[in-house]
Amino acid sequence: MDASLKELAKLEKLATAKGGGPSIPNTLDSLLQNLQQARDAVEASDLSPEQFIALAQTIEAKKKEIDERQKEVYSSTSRFGKALDKRFSTPLPAYSDLFNSEESVAALERTIALHFLRTGQFEAAQTFLDESNITIPPETRAQFEELHRILKALRAQDISPALAWAKEHRDFLNARSSPLEFHLHRSQYIRLLLSAHPPDPLPAIRYARTCLQPFFAAHEQEMLRLMTCVAFLPLAKLQVSAYADLASPKLHFDLEPLFAKEYCASLGMSRQVPLRVVGDLGGGGALARIEKGRKVMRERKSEWSQKDELPIEIPLPPENRYHSIFACPVSKEQATDQNPPMMMMCGHVISKDSLHKLSKAGGRVKCPYCPSEAPMSLTLRVYF
Repeated sequence: MDASLKELAKLEKLATAKGGGPSIPNTLDSLLQNLQQARDAVEASDLSPEQFIALAQTIEAKKKEIDERQKEVYSSTSRFGKALDKRFSTPLPAYSDLFNSEESVAALERTIALHFLRTGQFEAAQTFLDESNITIPPETRAQFEELHRILKALRAQDISPALAWAKEHRDFLNARSSPLEFHLHRSQYIRLLLSAHPPDPLPAIRYARTCLQPFFAAHEQEMLRLMTCVAFLPLAKLQVSAYADLASPKLHFDLEPLFAKEYCASLGMSRQVPLRVVGDLGGGGALARIEKGRKVMRERKSEWSQKDELPIEIPLPPENRYHSIFACPVSKEQATDQNPPMMMMCGHVISKDSLHKLSKAGGRVKCPYCPSEAPMSLTLRVYF
């Protein structure tokens, strides 16, 4: 609502600048001042009939001024509505019976409450919980409060809370091969390296020996870059060298989404906020296309036999593409869970069905793209 009022205020300001007259707030302030003066005159019994007539004329004149300004606002708002209708030509599908059951309503309300908590809107979340029929465990709220406390510290260039959490959950992060802890130490190392004036790399090198050394085996190449970039100090030289990416603020800004991703994964939640996917799907027109595809499938039952797939392309942002997008170069079919992509010993990838069709006696497979031949048991499933 506030955003809409701001947009209308911008339109009104633009209309005022275009028309050259007083703005609506100025006109209303002037009218209010005239009315207050008239009230004071009435209380003092000093309002003549001529003054009363003049006040009525002033009110009528101010009304005309406001109407003139509003015409421009209404015109701009009308064009905005037409632009929206042109951009979203297909209306959203209506599912009237989706949230009739108590279970579905509770699931929707829980999703909204978790969205408020996930985005740090704790007061709005509490108000929503007070007015709904669901409860969120106090420990869940405490976990999201901890998340935003750590993100706020990262925004203030303080890695200590995030580092403490990463050390506490080191086994979980190692199981996911997460670089979070290394990236936190790397950020602190670069900050120490670039904060000294004149340049003094010794504090950063001492920090690297203490904190970064355990990560050498897993991040050898990056560790070598971190150590050799010292030769290109000060900052001006570093920014024009092959190590310019280490001097970029992005190296520190990327810590926030990375930490949020790992923290939510530890809770068994998606890295995206709960209602973000809904907004991307609905706002991107995917729901309308899905509804149209379902209608076509209902009308032409014999033309499509896959119940878990749609014969149309759904527009999705890259972060919402969870399925495999591999198409077998032999059969030209898209990979599925039942027909996944398989990599042979030579490195070429084909679908599982094509692999079985190309197999020879004895379980060996000849690659269709190179002379290599190997046992089928040595092929590996590939995840894109």
